[in-house]
Amino acid sequence: MAKKAAQSKDSNYLLTEVRDTFGKGVARKIRAQNKIPAVIYGHGTEPQHVTLPGHETALILRKSNQILELDIQGTIQLALVKDVQKDPVRQIIEHIDLIVIRKGEKVIVDIPVHVEGEPVPGTTINQDSNTVSLEVEATHIPENIVVSVEGLKEGAQILAKDLTLPTGATLVTDEETLIVGITGEVEQDLGDEAETDEAAEGDDAAEGDDEDAVAAEESE
Repeated sequence: MAKKAAQSKDSNYLLTEVRDTFGKGVARKIRAQNKIPAVIYGHGTEPQHVTLPGHETALILRKSNQILELDIQGTIQLALVKDVQKDPVRQIIEHIDLIVIRKGEKVIVDIPVHVEGEPVPGTTINQDSNTVSLEVEATHIPENIVVSVEGLKEGAQILAKDLTLPTGATLVTDEETLIVGITGEVEQDLGDEAETDEAAEGDDAAEGDDEDAVAAEESE
């Protein structure tokens, strides 16, 4: 760990509290104080259990793949947010797993794919993959990968290998993975019409059966 440097107003700096008590009961008490239990591990170090300030941490975690600058008893440790466990109903953060990182090393992370632009009129955007895995420098993780579909025609596809990656990043996802496909709206309309025609034919057949039944009864 590096000694504490001057705190940046824009950094993800968090003052932590080291803890040596564990268990569900302890975790509940921590959350009741608007704090979050967390564990830090990696680089062959022993797992270290800490408590993070609830409000400040929640604000930082609104974005994915955040690097935290943790003040642990006066010493700064950089850590990557690996896993965030939330209550499925209330969406309250229950626990956080953090990985020790060092400047210059690379990590594999899932990066969100953001689609922008409009294809030609009469077509639909189908996003098949919402994220791609990249190997990047731990301290230079991109917020997202932008994909433009501006002016694309029906049948156009954007694969993982077509993405423009940040400098120094390496694609981990299979390069043939489909990210976005452009389809025609006409196909859907024709499908709806076919369903309507089939339903109409079914109604006509049912009416014919009813008429035959009535005729049979009258003949009797």
